Amino acid sequence: MFGFYRVASCSPMVKVADTAFNAKHILALADKAGAHSASIALFPELAVSAYSCGDLFHNETLLNAAEDAVAEIARETAGLPVILVLGAPVRFNGRLFNAALVIRNGSIRGIVPKTNLPNYREFYEKRHFSSGGGIAQAAVDFAGQTEIPFGTDLLFRAGKELAFGIEICEDMWSTIPPSSHLALDGALLILNPSASDELVGKADYRRELVRNQSARCVAAYAYASSGVGESTMDTVCGGHCIAAENGSVLLDSPRFLREDAIYFTDFDLARLRAARLSDSPYADSAARDGTPGRRVLQLGEPLVPELSDIQREVPRLPFVPQSDACRDERCAEIFAIQSAGLAKRIEHTGAKKAVIGISGGLDSTLALLVCVNTMKLLGRPMTDTLAVTMPGFGTTGRTYRNAVNLCGLLGVELREIGIKEACLEHFRSIGHDPDEHDVVYENAQARERTQILMDVANQAGGFVVGTGDLSEIAMGWCTYNADHMSMYAVNCSVPKTLIRYLIAWVGDRSEAPVRNILRDIIDTPVSPELLPAAPDGTIRQKTEDIIGPYEIHDFFLYHFIKYGAPPEKLLFLAERAFGNEYPEEKLRTFLRTFLRRFFSQQFKRSCSADGPKVGSISLSPRGDWRMPSDAAAQAWNI
Repeated sequence: MFGFYRVASCSPMVKVADTAFNAKHILALADKAGAHSASIALFPELAVSAYSCGDLFHNETLLNAAEDAVAEIARETAGLPVILVLGAPVRFNGRLFNAALVIRNGSIRGIVPKTNLPNYREFYEKRHFSSGGGIAQAAVDFAGQTEIPFGTDLLFRAGKELAFGIEICEDMWSTIPPSSHLALDGALLILNPSASDELVGKADYRRELVRNQSARCVAAYAYASSGVGESTMDTVCGGHCIAAENGSVLLDSPRFLREDAIYFTDFDLARLRAARLSDSPYADSAARDGTPGRRVLQLGEPLVPELSDIQREVPRLPFVPQSDACRDERCAEIFAIQSAGLAKRIEHTGAKKAVIGISGGLDSTLALLVCVNTMKLLGRPMTDTLAVTMPGFGTTGRTYRNAVNLCGLLGVELREIGIKEACLEHFRSIGHDPDEHDVVYENAQARERTQILMDVANQAGGFVVGTGDLSEIAMGWCTYNADHMSMYAVNCSVPKTLIRYLIAWVGDRSEAPVRNILRDIIDTPVSPELLPAAPDGTIRQKTEDIIGPYEIHDFFLYHFIKYGAPPEKLLFLAERAFGNEYPEEKLRTFLRTFLRRFFSQQFKRSCSADGPKVGSISLSPRGDWRMPSDAAAQAWNI
C-alpha cells in the first residue's frame, strides 16, 4: 500500500559444498520472510553451494547436488507468496556461471549470470566461472524446469511499483555497474546477492558503495552477503546486509553472527518513482543510455505489508537531522550559505547598510545573526547592520527586551520607531474602527513596518533584509506586500522547524549573555504580535493555535514537494510520525488546512523576493516551484 514493499535480506548459515544443509536453512528463512509479509527474500551469492567451494565447482557431483537443491527449494516454496532471489552455480552452453535465480511460487522465473568476475588478490573466479556479460534473449533448462529466461538483459516486475533488477557482488564494484543500466530501464529496486569477504575498512567502503549507487540510480538497493559459514582458509565472510534508498542507509546489519540472520526493510518505491519524474538527469540518462531489447518478466502481484505493519521509521522533523553531529554540520552549512548569499548581494549593490526589522521572534533573530556574520565576512563594522524595532499594539515586554538587548550585545545600530500613532492615523484615513481587531487591523501594522524599513533603507543607503521563512511562505502566513516583501530574503528556504536549531547552534558558539537571550527567543511562542497582549502582558496571538503546529505543516510540506505524496499518503505517514500525540481526525484537519492554504496562497510566492536556496526544497518562483496562482485544489481533497 502507498508503494511500500518489504524486502528480507537473508544471510543463512552455510556449510561449504553441503547443498542439503544450505537448502534447509534457505527454506527456513524463506518461511520467515513469508510470515513477515515480505515481497522478496534476498539470499547471498552462491548460497546453495557456498561461495568458497574452489575447484569443487569443476566437479559434476557438486553441480548436480546444487541443481537438485534448487529444485527442492522451488518445490517447497510453491505456496509461498514471497519472491526468492538466491545464488547458485548454473551450467549453460558448456560454461559455468555464478548466477542469481528468481523463484516465484515454485517456478524459476529467470536466471541472471554475474557480469564482472573478480580475479585479483584473494579472488580467482575466472578459474571457475564465465562472465554473463552480453548474454541476452537466451533460455536454459535447469533444476527440472525448461526454457527459463537466462541472461543479463532481464528485469522483473511484480505489482505497480515493484520493478527490480539484479547484479551480483563484484558487479557493484565495477566502473559502470549493471545496476546503472537496470535503473535507467525502469528498475526501482536493485538486489545484490554477494559473498564479499571482510577486511579492515572494507565494510565502510561497501556501505558507501551501496548508499552512493542507490542515490545515483534514484533507487532502492538491497545487499545480502555470505556469513561466517564460508571457508576461512584464506578469508572470512561476515554476513553483511545493507539496504539503502536514494542515498539514505536504512539497514546496516551486524556482522560475524553465528546463526541464520534475516533483516526486513520496507522500501518506499512510490516515493522513488515520484523522485525520478522530477529528476531531469535521470530522464536524460534513461533516454540516452537505456538498454534496447531489455526483457521484462512479469511475476504477478506480490504480498505487500499491511498499513499497520510498516517497519520503517518516519521522522517527525524531516528537515532536521536526527544526530547531533549531522545537525551541527547542517546548521553550519546553512548559516554559511545564507551569509555568502547576503555578502554577494551587499557587494553587488554597494549597500552601506543591511536594514532589518527586529521583533524578538525566531525569524528576525536568525536574519539578524546572518547579517552580523556577513559583516564579519566582509570585514565591515557591526554597525553596518541597522536593526529597527517597531513596537506596535501587540508587542510584549518579553520580545521587546530580547530584541533590544540582543542588538546591544551584537553591536549593531538600533533604531526604535513605534508604529501605533501612524497606524491610528491610517485607520482614521480609511475609516476603520481601531477597536475592530480584524485583518485590516493586523495587516495595517505589518505594512506600516515594511514601509518604515523601506524608507529607512533609502535614507541609510542600504537595502531591506527579509526575515520570512519557508514555512510561512508555504502557508501564505505573511501579509502581502508587508513581511512578504524585502530586497533579499535570507530565510526564504529555511523551514520553521529548523530555525530553532540554527539559532541554538549560533547560541552554543556565543558568549553567555547572547546565548541566554537566544535560548529565551527559542522558547517564545511563535506570533506576529499584531493583536493586543493578554491582560498579564503575555502573547495572546499564537500562530500555531490558529493554523496548527509548524512541525506538522513542515512534515506535509517536505513529503508533498519532494516526493509528490498524495493526501492519503501524507496522512498515512503523519499518523506514523505523530500518531501518539495527535488523533487521526486532528491530523486530517491539519492536512486540510495545509492543502487549502498552500494552493490559495501561491500568488504570494509568485512574486517573492530573491533569496538563497539552502536545502533540497525551495518555493522560489524562479528556481524551484512554478505553480499557477489559480491552480485548483479539488483533486487533493481529503
